[in-house]
Amino acid sequence: MHPLDNPIWEALTTRRSCFAEGDGLARRFAPEVTSLAGFAEASESACTSLAALMADGEPAALFLPMQHDPLPGFDAVDSMPLLQMTLADSRTITPAAHVDDLTPSDAAEMLALAQLTKPGPFGMRTHEMGNYIGIRREGKIVAMAGERLRVEGYTEISAVCTHPDYLGQGFAAGLIGEMVERIRGRGERPCLHVRGENTRAIELYKRLGFETRAEMHALVLRRPGTGQ
Repeated sequence: MHPLDNPIWEALTTRRSCFAEGDGLARRFAPEVTSLAGFAEASESACTSLAALMADGEPAALFLPMQHDPLPGFDAVDSMPLLQMTLADSRTITPAAHVDDLTPSDAAEMLALAQLTKPGPFGMRTHEMGNYIGIRREGKIVAMAGERLRVEGYTEISAVCTHPDYLGQGFAAGLIGEMVERIRGRGERPCLHVRGENTRAIELYKRLGFETRAEMHALVLRRPGTGQ
């Protein structure tokens, strides 16, 4: 199996295992890090194992190879097509002229930008998963990007987002270019995941040289309970 065929599970059992909770059937990231979770295989026993990790009303986001029937023990919160993309080795992307390395002291501001722009699951500890960089204007973070899943040979670029007041200035492309240089500098290949309906982002990634490796499906589940 290719390490990107089941990327969340692969990360949780290898290069991101330090953040993992669970067993040999189901694992999730610590909820303060991200709501991502994965199965070795999507089975009833795996669902039972994942549910045992979660509080009532708590969400879990999974990347599945195809659209899946409702999973036992959970309510479906959201379901969407997902593209997994990798960057061709022959393509280079011009990095931003200046970026700031973001630190734990920026966590609250990073979370606020993610909540405003909704690039995907993001928590107060997401920044611990890898390098995070940003562009500031008047002292405020107006664009950022970082690393999330890491599997053998690949690092995922994630949380690419720009404040609505600063769109159209090339910040996302510049940040991605910087991330690509850092990832390749470690001898790895960059990859990313994007919602299938996010045509604006998909067009940008294609223009930069990313190619679709796989069509997947994202499913957000919630354990029923009073926390809904």
